[in-house]
Amino acid sequence: MTHLWVRAEQRDNETRVGLTPQGAAKLIAAGIKVTVEDSPTRCIPIDGYAAVGADIAPQNSWPDAPRDAIIFGLKELPEDGTPLPHRHIMFGHAFKGQPAGQRLLARFTRGNGTLFDLEYLVDADNRRVAAFGYWAGYAGAAVALKCWIAQQQGEIAGPIAPYPAANDLRAELEAALTVNGPHRPTALIIGALGRVGTGAADLCTAMDVPTTRWDMNETAHGGPFPEILTHDIFFNCILARPGTPVFVPATAPHDPRRLSVIGDIACDPDSDFSPIKVYDQTTTWDAPALRVHGAPVLDVTAIDNLPSMLPRESSEDYAEQLLPSLLVLPDLGDGVWARAKATFEQAIA
Repeated sequence: MTHLWVRAEQRDNETRVGLTPQGAAKLIAAGIKVTVEDSPTRCIPIDGYAAVGADIAPQNSWPDAPRDAIIFGLKELPEDGTPLPHRHIMFGHAFKGQPAGQRLLARFTRGNGTLFDLEYLVDADNRRVAAFGYWAGYAGAAVALKCWIAQQQGEIAGPIAPYPAANDLRAELEAALTVNGPHRPTALIIGALGRVGTGAADLCTAMDVPTTRWDMNETAHGGPFPEILTHDIFFNCILARPGTPVFVPATAPHDPRRLSVIGDIACDPDSDFSPIKVYDQTTTWDAPALRVHGAPVLDVTAIDNLPSMLPRESSEDYAEQLLPSLLVLPDLGDGVWARAKATFEQAIA
């Protein structure tokens, strides 16, 4: 029997989950055994999983799970160097040369385990089957607006926290923007037709932020892109790959510009392919803005678990997208799972 083990997330400020109780019920009805670890922080209480027949395990007990169990989480495992003998489903951030990713792959090699990376679960047309992109874009745009609002007051953005719902986030932003009067910043989005860009654009529309929306046609010439510097805020919403042009060069802080906030929602600063060359580290919930230049100011915000700002909405959306793939877990040698395994094997070859 296929056994899916949903682990508790061990990263700070991570309360999302990739399977709802309703989804667990459908997996169980399909003959898949489901175990869910208890978690005091998960946005969906454990009682819902128990009620539909899932087994409940202690928090962080997955290392002792049966070897045939498939361990399912979202974000990183603790970097303790231990070998990984299980099959894992998660966002590994390991296939583009990232230093932490190389260490993770070494752990799988030592343990003879397998990583089915959620970023690389694709259909036959190479399109991702599930993504948090919309809510990453929505929350990332909100954080960038918070950075801009703080700048208008001569400050740098302070800590952020999760919200019960998107309505609460919008209400707080509207109140903060109103303090500054009718003026709104201008924004440019690259990747506006994708999930991430759509989320960013929707938040900007809700906040009456005039937005220029670019996608592949506008960036096909490969740059440079001086228009970025003429907007107050720039949102990078594309997944960087080999051949991605540079959108913000290292010289940008010293060039004439209106740009004061970069929202790198794609957030891959330690990749060689990053199109944002003015910073090299992610930002955090406690310090969401990294000031890369002082006069005039230029702040970068690049948080890699943005959908956790709206954990319930983003979890339910993602879990619904992913469920059809989880239902075919008994056929790991075919389809979406076979493609993900081939990507992993190529990475460790």
